[in-house]
Amino acid sequence: MAKQTPPMESSRREEKDGVEIGGWRRRGSPETNRQEAGISMDTGNLSEKVTAIATGEAHTLAVTADGNVYSWGRGTFGRLGNGSDADQHSPVKIEFNSPDKVKIVGISAGAYHSIALADDGSVWSWGYNTYGQLGVDGENSFVPCFVKMPMTEGSLTKNEKTLKISSVKAGGMMSLAIDYLGGLWVWGTVDETSSEMGSTPAIPVSIDFHSHTVAKVACGSGHIVALINNGGDLSCYSWGNNGYGQLGLGDRKMRSNPQIVEKFNTLEAYEVACGASHTCVLAYTTKAKTVSSCWSFGRGSNGQLGLGTTKDSSYPEMVTELPESLLLVSVDCGLFHTSVVSSSGNVWSWGMENGLGLCPAATFAETDAGDALSPRLINGPGFPQPIQVACGAAHTVLLADGGYKLWSWGRGRSGVLGNGQDVDFFTPRAVFWPPPKQEAAPETVVEKNPEEITDMEKKLSAAMEEMKFLESKFSVMARYASILHGCIFGRPFEGDKDMPVSLRDPRGVFDITKEWENILESCDHRNLVRLQMFYRNMLAGVEDKMMKQRIVDMIKEYLQSSAGENQQSSSFSGGVFVEKKALANKWQPDE
Repeated sequence: MAKQTPPMESSRREEKDGVEIGGWRRRGSPETNRQEAGISMDTGNLSEKVTAIATGEAHTLAVTADGNVYSWGRGTFGRLGNGSDADQHSPVKIEFNSPDKVKIVGISAGAYHSIALADDGSVWSWGYNTYGQLGVDGENSFVPCFVKMPMTEGSLTKNEKTLKISSVKAGGMMSLAIDYLGGLWVWGTVDETSSEMGSTPAIPVSIDFHSHTVAKVACGSGHIVALINNGGDLSCYSWGNNGYGQLGLGDRKMRSNPQIVEKFNTLEAYEVACGASHTCVLAYTTKAKTVSSCWSFGRGSNGQLGLGTTKDSSYPEMVTELPESLLLVSVDCGLFHTSVVSSSGNVWSWGMENGLGLCPAATFAETDAGDALSPRLINGPGFPQPIQVACGAAHTVLLADGGYKLWSWGRGRSGVLGNGQDVDFFTPRAVFWPPPKQEAAPETVVEKNPEEITDMEKKLSAAMEEMKFLESKFSVMARYASILHGCIFGRPFEGDKDMPVSLRDPRGVFDITKEWENILESCDHRNLVRLQMFYRNMLAGVEDKMMKQRIVDMIKEYLQSSAGENQQSSSFSGGVFVEKKALANKWQPDE
């Protein structure tokens, strides 16, 4: 990877006014991009509208239309950027330490670090920094730090300026950026285990594409794939580790420099994503760009290629089990799973543990267990106006409803699903969005004359307090019911659908025996097996607890009995001692 200066001004990309989607730049104006993605133009609350999401190994990021960034999930190494290493079970706002307002327009997440792009072209990063992936010297950073990008050509005193960035992307232990002229920059390490490629310094280094400009880029644990502007069409290039064929070059030889993936010379690629050791590319199949297909290559050991097999593939192959006549708007790859979303709002996943990702402890019925070797339709409430899907190591997040709703599923440890819990969910569940507004500082209130306060105001105030109290209690009860329902049935509580019939009518009487019979009657074999497992485990836990309690009681009884015997023994011994002493005194000769 030779260092070079950015391409000259004449190489500037035509799509430089595009918008960021998941850290990549979409071609065309923002209005055109929203229309293509099925996003309606609205004038809603910009602080609640999410424009892009990103997922790391066990954390999630979201950027809003007003330029704020939120994070949740595992907090180790400072990857959440909120100044702490504590886990967060729901979205928290990240603060940027800058004298001027920092408005973020793009985000991306590596394994344990995060990177963000501001509207002024500056780059910020936080989290794990052992390999220099933050672009700064020093240890891990728990808060966003400014990344100093190289300078443009020109005089040191006149024309030289800091290079402006238009897109960012993070992978395992590295970070990438596309500048506003179309040049690609990388820092961190492509693969810490590779002695041949080594690592790049914390200072961004440029990749030479011989004056061609980069449109999009993605990276895995040790490989990079980029879509390059080549006379109006996008060509696909790849380089880095290739032990599983993840470069799509037909072999397993590692490449130090970008090589063209010839398969996409005849296809119009428009989106790319990388997992740990596999790659997926979306390409149009019609000139009208109304139908597209998904192509995959690399490691297939857990079905993450979606080709119906666990074999690796060193050459791009089409995922044929997806329905025909689809327009796929987004694709992303986790460590061992892949997800895509269509313009109609349908989501398909495939790979490890039914397409959920790295969930070896997941519990399924016998008919559901195992890896999904072909695309599996994700059952959900319907996802209108989909924008983006993102995959972490073991969780998936979907942004839809024009940016106003988020869903997540998969492994829930450390709160990575953002629903306030740390349990696994195997079907989509709403993220706590928008997050509760922070209470403003108390305002100075001019006290009124008590005579001016009417009875109506008093009653209204009391009613509002009562409503807040009831809402708080209801929220706690709802969470408890959802957790209990999820433990028993393996899926979240779905309102009226799972509500017992006798509870729907407030005038009725709840008969727990009858309702339990109804639940058993409505269960299929899979649910009955799950119930049997749940109650068997619960009964075993109760018996174990009773046994432990019995042992504790026996020990207490023994200790009390032993203490009593020792006391009696001490009293008896003392009495004998006194009696002997008296006898001794009695026979003591007089002086």
